[in-house]
Amino acid sequence: ELKPDVAFLDIRMPVKDGIAVAGAIGDECHIVFVTAYDEYAVTAFEQGAVDYLLKPVTAERIAKVVVRLQARVTSPPVDLAGVLRQLAARDTGGPLRWIRASLGNSMRLIPVDEVCYFHAEDKYTKVVTTSGEALIRKTIRELFDVLDPEVFWQVHRGTIVNLRAIARVERDYRDQPLVFLKDRPEPLTVSRTFAHLFKTM
Repeated sequence: ELKPDVAFLDIRMPVKDGIAVAGAIGDECHIVFVTAYDEYAVTAFEQGAVDYLLKPVTAERIAKVVVRLQARVTSPPVDLAGVLRQLAARDTGGPLRWIRASLGNSMRLIPVDEVCYFHAEDKYTKVVTTSGEALIRKTIRELFDVLDPEVFWQVHRGTIVNLRAIARVERDYRDQPLVFLKDRPEPLTVSRTFAHLFKTM
């Protein structure tokens, strides 16, 4: 009814997701996809010259997208058919498989299976593997929502651990669990909120 020039669509939405909505819209308006974690989706967007925003969305990133849209709005919308086919074919709704992380001045794709744990640090989240660390802008809450719950447990407000990376769990002098990892020297503190996960110990 409103006939917008631009529609911002989240890949993950209740009832009907952004892919389905974009398919229904067709070429009636320009589309900007919003996504928190779909690395394959980002690749599809870049190949199809489609605008996208990665969560958490920053004002700087929005400004850049708006500038591009202002230049495009008088032109016909991009044909989304190819991009939507890629997204539909690979959007299984499964857990996150890859992490796009900053490593100095470069970007790195880290397989989620290689992550020992995630730890919140100020405005970033630290991704810790056996070989090093990297930073991402996703929050612990956002990560927890898209990680496999059978593999990753939140053990602290700011920490998510890969169960496959755990060597053992011991209790400290306060009877609180401490997680020791196979290939990392630092133990991870388990807060009282999540101590019940280890109550059978």
